[in-house]
Order: sequence, then structure tokens, then C-alpha cells
Amino acid sequence: MSLDRTTAPPFIIPEEISFIKPTKRTLPNGVHLYFNSTPNLGAVRIEVNGESLRGELGVTKKMVSFFTLHMLLEGTVTKSGAELDDFFDYYASEVEIISSFEHQGIALLTTKKHFSSVLPVFRELMTEAVFPEKELQKLKSQKALNISIQFEKNAVRASHLFRQQLFGESHPYGMISEERDVALINREDLVDYYQNYLWVNPEIFIAGDLTENELELIENVLGDLPVHSYQSTPPQFANIGKELLIENREKSVQSSVRLGCHLIPKTHPDYHALSVFNTFLGGYFGSRLIKNIREDKGHTYGIYSSIGGLKSSDYWVIAADVKKEYTSEVLDEIYKELEILQYQEIPIEELETVRNYLIGNLLSTFSSSFELINRFKGIHQAGLDLSFYENRLSFLKNFQAADIQRTGQQLISQDYFVGSIVG
Repeated sequence: MSLDRTTAPPFIIPEEISFIKPTKRTLPNGVHLYFNSTPNLGAVRIEVNGESLRGELGVTKKMVSFFTLHMLLEGTVTKSGAELDDFFDYYASEVEIISSFEHQGIALLTTKKHFSSVLPVFRELMTEAVFPEKELQKLKSQKALNISIQFEKNAVRASHLFRQQLFGESHPYGMISEERDVALINREDLVDYYQNYLWVNPEIFIAGDLTENELELIENVLGDLPVHSYQSTPPQFANIGKELLIENREKSVQSSVRLGCHLIPKTHPDYHALSVFNTFLGGYFGSRLIKNIREDKGHTYGIYSSIGGLKSSDYWVIAADVKKEYTSEVLDEIYKELEILQYQEIPIEELETVRNYLIGNLLSTFSSSFELINRFKGIHQAGLDLSFYENRLSFLKNFQAADIQRTGQQLISQDYFVGSIVG
């Protein structure tokens, strides 16, 4: 029987989704390990992910964590940086640096075939790094040049200033790294951070076709990893609203715009409704901001809104690069679309389009065990479990326009906004 390729297959929404929870083990050093099995898949990914204590370093050493992490591959007690590169290349393996506002660490992507050979060297990066002075100076020079170049880009500068407005310029999340900060870094700073601040409250996340013997190998290799326990309290942020920070650049033909505010955490009962509200406004390519400012008016190539995640609360940002002469008009249109979405009836066709888009997007993010362990990590670090996604599917299948608009009215206000314009 031949297939009829002129008709798309029907879109079927599953009644429910269920996930195989990662297996949890506790290593001898107290570190929790979460493992998802991937039968018949020859790749293995292991991530050691700890809490970031950048706030403990003070303003003058705000770049220490960056240099410490990026120097791990520049040499260990037994191997030079070049030898490490050759080793991981030979075994078709990659080491990835993990760095965010609240977390830091490293990850290894390798093959099941070579896993036992590569794991001990991966461990060396966590305990035997030597931070050679010559390579540090080279990296400092590269970073200083990169900062100089990035500062010239309107979009980068606008994002920096937005963070400063949102979190405060004295808070670690709002601090902007400058060339002079690079000069303050020395090797002793890196060694101290490596020994005392790097592996704080770490957890291990693994996906791969690993046997019990291979999991025991991980326990043996990482079970005595020196770790640090630290009882931290997530920072609390409040929306206070500020005038937009404007940095004029006369030669620019475009302005980079960033607007946003603090939101509720993922544990809040209205979180799913708020995330759907974001999708309607600017969270996908058919959003209202895209249709108005890109398609109808042609003032920008792209405009979007997105939600960033933190432990205590998420945050919201609307971002666009627009023709400079239309900057004020674009701001007015953003506020107008926000108010329309909050108070004017959402058409049924648009409602169902967004519903189907979000359900399809949700299901597509679990197409592999590698993605599942990443999704688990994200909500686990927010204090949730995989039922978060089961509840999300249930909400997406049943939400009504009134649910979305009520949440938008209650939790989003122009009075909360901070932002920046560079151009």
C-alpha cells in the first residue's frame, strides 16, 4: 500500500505522559548520582554539577570562577594541555564546561566502548589541575580582547545592562565583567577557588548504556572526590521598577532593547499559566510580538520573550534589535500587545494553535534519555520532580483563555519593568 503524502497525519495528543525516574545512588563521599539507562545507545554523558558561590568572592574577584573552570583542560599533574587534547580526541570524547548563575561544573561525553579508559582522566581534571602560568596569561589576554569586542556589540551591552538593572550592580548576577577585572586575576586565586569553592554540594547526572559494573566503577573513581558542603539561602528579588537605562551610540543604525521583571518560581501553582502567557506574547515564532513588530511593521528581524530560571524565582525578558528610528514606537507596541493579551479576548483559533504548539514542543523535548536527564536536572535543582511535566501536559490540554489572562493580569505589570536600550 502506498502512502498518501498529500495529507498530513493527524495530530494526536496523548492522554498522559509518564517518565522513568532516574535511578538514585549515593557515593561514599555523600554525593548523589542520578542515572538514566539508554539501552543500545553507544554514547555516555556524565555531568558533575555543583553550586556556584560567586557571591562569596567579592567584586574584585568576580572572574575567578570563569578562569578556574576554563583552565581545567590546560594541564594536570600527569598531562599537559596538549596531551589532554590529544587524549580526548583519540577516544572521541569531549569535555564541556558548565557555568550559570547558580551552578558550575564539567561534563564528559564519550563512548561506552572507551568509558572506563576516559573516566579516570576526567577525574584528574577535578583534582589534579595545575593551572600553568603561561596558559593563564594567554587565556587572560584572549578574554580581555573578547570583552573589548563584546562591549562594542549593542545586543551584548544591552543584556549586560539589563542584568544590572534586574539584579542590582552589586549582586553577583548583575555584575558586569570588564577588561580591568581580568588583570586582577592571578594563579593563586584559581588554586584557592579550585580547592575550596569549586565542588560545592555537587550532584552527578548520567545517561548511558552502563552496566552495574560500570556504575560501580564510577563510584570507585568519584566516590572519594573532595567535596564541600555549604548551606546557602537562595537570594530573594523584588520588582521595584526603574526607568529604562539608555546608552546612546550615535553611529549605530539599530537599537538593542531589553525589558523584563522578576517572576514566580516553578513551584508556584500559576507557573504553567504564566509560561503559556509568555508564549502567546513572544515565546514562539507565531507570537503576537513577531506578527506585529516583525511581520506587520518590519521594525526588527526578530523579537522574543523568554523565561530564565533561578531557584527562588524565575525572571522574564523581552529582547529585540530594532531599527533605531523606531525604538520608541517598538516600546509602545510591546506595551500595547501586553495589555491586549491581558484584557482582550483571545481568539479560539490562536488559543488552539498555541496549545498544540506547546504540547508538541513538550513531547519533543523528551525524545531521548539524554534530554530526559537534562530536563530532570533542571526541575530537580528547582526542588521539583518529573511530575512537573505530567502536570504541565495536563494544564496544556485543558487551559482556557481566562486562566492565561487572569495570571497575566495578576503577575505582569508595566510598573514592574526594568530594562535597557543601547544604540
